Amino acid sequence: MLSTKSALELIQILNQSDEAEDLEAKAASDEKLGRSVLETICALANEPDLHGGTILLGVTREEALFPIYAPTGVSDPDKLMSDISSACNSIFNIPIRVSMKIEKVGTANILRVDVKELQAHQKPAYFSSTGLPRGAYRRVGPTDVRCTEEDLLVFFQGKDNASFDSHIVDGATMEDIDPVAIAAYRKARSDSNPLAEELNWDDEEILYAVGGVRKVDGRSRVTTTGVLVFGKTASIRRLFPTHRVDYIRVPGKTWVSDVEKRFDSVDMRGPIITLVGRIIATISDDLPSAFRLPDDHSGQRLDMPLLPARVIREVVVNALMHRSYQVFQPIQIIRYANRLVINNPGYSLKAEERFDDPGSVSRNPHIAEILHDTRFAENKGSGIRVMRQQLQQSGLTLPTFTSDRTADLFSASFLFHHFLNEDDWKWLAAFKRFDLTSDQQRALVFVRETGSIDNSIYRSLTQTDTLTASKSLRRLRSAEVLTSRGVGAKTFYEPGPAFLAAVAMEPPPVTMEPNSHVMGVPAQTQTVAAKDLPLQLRRAVTKAALTARMNPREMRALISQLCSWRALSAAEIGRLIQKAPTYLSQTFLNPMVSEGALEFVHNEPNHPEQRYRTATAPTRPA
Repeated sequence: MLSTKSALELIQILNQSDEAEDLEAKAASDEKLGRSVLETICALANEPDLHGGTILLGVTREEALFPIYAPTGVSDPDKLMSDISSACNSIFNIPIRVSMKIEKVGTANILRVDVKELQAHQKPAYFSSTGLPRGAYRRVGPTDVRCTEEDLLVFFQGKDNASFDSHIVDGATMEDIDPVAIAAYRKARSDSNPLAEELNWDDEEILYAVGGVRKVDGRSRVTTTGVLVFGKTASIRRLFPTHRVDYIRVPGKTWVSDVEKRFDSVDMRGPIITLVGRIIATISDDLPSAFRLPDDHSGQRLDMPLLPARVIREVVVNALMHRSYQVFQPIQIIRYANRLVINNPGYSLKAEERFDDPGSVSRNPHIAEILHDTRFAENKGSGIRVMRQQLQQSGLTLPTFTSDRTADLFSASFLFHHFLNEDDWKWLAAFKRFDLTSDQQRALVFVRETGSIDNSIYRSLTQTDTLTASKSLRRLRSAEVLTSRGVGAKTFYEPGPAFLAAVAMEPPPVTMEPNSHVMGVPAQTQTVAAKDLPLQLRRAVTKAALTARMNPREMRALISQLCSWRALSAAEIGRLIQKAPTYLSQTFLNPMVSEGALEFVHNEPNHPEQRYRTATAPTRPA
């Protein structure tokens, strides 16, 4: 949005929160109009609902502990204004009108360029010499990104532009349509609207009406929608081999890379119209349960999934409806010990900053309409807002959502425990001297559970804006509670020295995983407690538990220290550092025994109560 603030005030905002979706700073020190300035103008003019933005030319970014923006000025602003005006009139497919003025900041001349958003019928603007889609740009966070074919859907909504789900599938015939899936659609449609006129049509007429087939030269040709929503499972496997959902159970709180040994996985395939219910049931049956007493005073206990049923339905339907079927990856639903994560192929066509705004941008409009007609989806752009409201009403942590254009991935994460519960308050007492806000406390609990956080996740978790999130995270970094990794938009935060020290002094309680045998850790072996460890070892264990992938040398050293302190089983070590026992045994413990660094407590290697201890050095002869 165009700002009414002065250039000085905008530079102050840059130093507080860095560049933003509607604010960009560029040095322009050589007085030449670089392409990057024009790319930003194109992106600001194109981005839907941004209402434009501002570019400050003559402001230099200096890298230090934090980025510092300094007004260095431009020496010939009149020439630069003329070059920009000329380029905006001639380089793009349509003229882009910008407002420019010179503002003094100290002794520096800052050229301020205000770019208004184009009208919908004028979009997209693009470099004429490059053409579409790569000549057009969008503004995603503080970055200008080249448009893809899918981005063009945002601009061409309502125009004659065919979506991928309306494409005819080569090799598909009416024989690939499953009558059972059509019957399931009829039932779901009847449940939502018993008077719907399409219930009286034959199967082929229904397919034609919902975009499942198209008429070409008088013949019915099956589309992507027809195969994905109504196709036989074998046909879907043949034509769309990566259209499946992988439900993965991972022991502990961090991802492990050995796909053969370290987690359980269930693959689900089939037409979308029947697959939705199977996925929802699989998640609901596997989640930890909460219980409540019903309002009818019957005294009967009701066990319910910890995540509300509405939330589970929304996240599953949104994944199937909005995923990119042009990306050859399955949907992953990962069930950690403390959270549920959904990784969906295809970045969000809606900017993260506007996830809560009404209105939906459909990547697959025909599939979305079918799910809407059968009451699986509302198709009003309210899914994320509904999930947040449901979790807030249940006293649970707000979900976090991230959209990664580089990886072409959308992720949603749901923690299982309530924020902020009694155990959290006890744990946070270790940080009392830092005088944290409630949002910062929530962020630290999130870091404890997942290992890291970034500005986007902080905003999603606390419902704050970019500036507030940036200030809070910088304050935690300055206090060494968190430490930062990466630069610019890729910056994320991990536990810092003060975090690790505070946690080690007052460790969190070791929570038991419901049905822990499912996760591969027998409950009777989980007897060792972090609080019993010496302080230095406790800090090392805490760091390991919060690190997804430890350096192998550091891991071996830590295992040696633990087994020197006390003989421990693989399950006990795994519980302390949040790593899978099978992974530890195969990758570290058994090789260390073979090398003589560790030794078995029991002579039989497969003894059910086997433990490991640091090997005793052989006594040298006198």
